[in-house]
Amino acid sequence: MRIYGVRVFVDDINEARKFYGQTLGLTEKWAFGPAAGYDLGAALIIEAVTPDDDDEEGGLVGRFVGVSIQVEAIHIVYADWTAKGVEFLGPPEKMPWGGMLAHFKDPSGNVLSLLGEN
Repeated sequence: MRIYGVRVFVDDINEARKFYGQTLGLTEKWAFGPAAGYDLGAALIIEAVTPDDDDEEGGLVGRFVGVSIQVEAIHIVYADWTAKGVEFLGPPEKMPWGGMLAHFKDPSGNVLSLLGEN
């Protein structure tokens, strides 16, 4: 058994595909209808939720996702993505458990995290 993927709900699939693929430089594994998958070991799946969807699904967009993308050089990735216009909530910070985190927003307002070592 293994985790296949983590779903991130977005309100504009085209803008999200541009952000995750072009801005962040993730490799798109597949796209089908209102969803696309990116290779991060387990797939990071972005999935559109439209305004016509019920309140339960609409509430899935624009929240803290709890997904950490591990990188080798967090300060370099942070600088690169910041230069590309990625909105971070702050610079990388050392955590009490020893790692470093920097939280960022996608175009739908979802908050994901970069994870690195100091």
